[in-house]
Amino acid sequence: MNIRTRFAPSPTGYLHIGGARTALFSWLYARKHGGTFILRIEDTDLERSTVESVNAILEGMTWLGLEYEEGPFYQTERFGRYKEVIKQLLETGHAYHCYCSKEELDELRTRQMENKEKPRYDGRCRQRTEPRQGVAPVVRFRNPDDGAVVIDDKVKGRVVVSNAELDDLIIARSDGSPTYNLSVVVDDLDMRVTHVIRGDDHLNNTPRQMNILKALGAAVPIYAHVPMILGADGARLSKRHGAVSVMQYRDEGYLPEALLNYLVRLSWSHGDQEIFSVDEMIGLFEIEDINVSASSFNPDKLLWLNHHYLMHSDPLHVAHHLRWHLGQLGIDPSDGPDPVDIVVAQRERNKTLVDMAKSSVFFYRDFEDYDEKAAQKNLTANSALLLQDLRDSLDALPVWNKEAIHLCIDSVAREAEVKMGVVAQPLRVAVSGTTVSPPIDITLSLLGKGKTISRINRAVSFIKQKSVTTG
Repeated sequence: MNIRTRFAPSPTGYLHIGGARTALFSWLYARKHGGTFILRIEDTDLERSTVESVNAILEGMTWLGLEYEEGPFYQTERFGRYKEVIKQLLETGHAYHCYCSKEELDELRTRQMENKEKPRYDGRCRQRTEPRQGVAPVVRFRNPDDGAVVIDDKVKGRVVVSNAELDDLIIARSDGSPTYNLSVVVDDLDMRVTHVIRGDDHLNNTPRQMNILKALGAAVPIYAHVPMILGADGARLSKRHGAVSVMQYRDEGYLPEALLNYLVRLSWSHGDQEIFSVDEMIGLFEIEDINVSASSFNPDKLLWLNHHYLMHSDPLHVAHHLRWHLGQLGIDPSDGPDPVDIVVAQRERNKTLVDMAKSSVFFYRDFEDYDEKAAQKNLTANSALLLQDLRDSLDALPVWNKEAIHLCIDSVAREAEVKMGVVAQPLRVAVSGTTVSPPIDITLSLLGKGKTISRINRAVSFIKQKSVTTG
């Protein structure tokens, strides 16, 4: 079998975490079996679908690296095909026109609920042969009366639904536009989809879609309905749980592979392994290993994974993403040290790229003010003398690298008969504005000789001005 999977989001908002996981599972399965992954935009909801949402979905897929072989296809470009299939179903007796008004259907529903019956359409228009004047009909699929639909779901197991429980669903609205269940069936048929991997909120649609496929004489794909994602409180994941948009995680400083690794572990596992490269995911993934029960989203675990990837990924790759975050802060990465070197220097103490970018701003542009507590403690009259000695020694260095800088700072400390930290901390505040930076020799080597000397001079002037003001 040539495996063909699809991801079919509706462009009514951003690419959310649940959708991204579904896309990932479908992508992995196709990749593992040398198959084809299809992207289909289900934009038949003309009132809610937007170009902005389409772009957000495409951007999210690109950022995650979930490349598709075919698509994106748009359902709004396939209305002619849907009308052909609706006509075919009408001609073969598998569908019929329904002229019932909203008031009639509301009355039917009210009566059924009063009788404690399951609300469902009763098929009253099945035998109608004459149109109702002035009424634009909908088209309903004539669901089989007898038998049952058997879904051999790869996640849920065997699910049996009696046809008596299914009513005649609408497959075309009164304006002729197709409904979701019809367009999905036609798309899966035409695109030769072999495996439908989607959220279990679609499980109720599956027997209806299978019956339509059978009415068309088409093969039924293999289904796998994955469980939903819950928040820490056990409720379905939503905006109130924090970031649920894929691109929001990008904006908050996560690497795409960290998010992919986290998503693949939501409802899927391989022993006790927690860290998976993309190649490992492809090699190990099987639909049958997806858990039946829902999984809870744990932001702390995602943050832990992100720090792992910052620490262990190729610095060149991390720097590619860091550049974007520096740009968001108005920084041109070419106006300072190579971001690759920044990554190596900063990755141990930063868990997100946002933190890394913010803590690295001083490498690229002068800071406005010193941290008040840091300056009060470290920029004193005593440290001014040390800073001046450091300035002179550093300025005289013929080679500017961390080894030479380290020896220089160590020499000044020994001459002053103080510990290295007594010299290094005022120097750190002088050049960065705070008490937190990479090791001081690495910090200065990245900052460069010119900026280092200039900022030491600024700190000395600050101390002298403070002395005049207070004394």
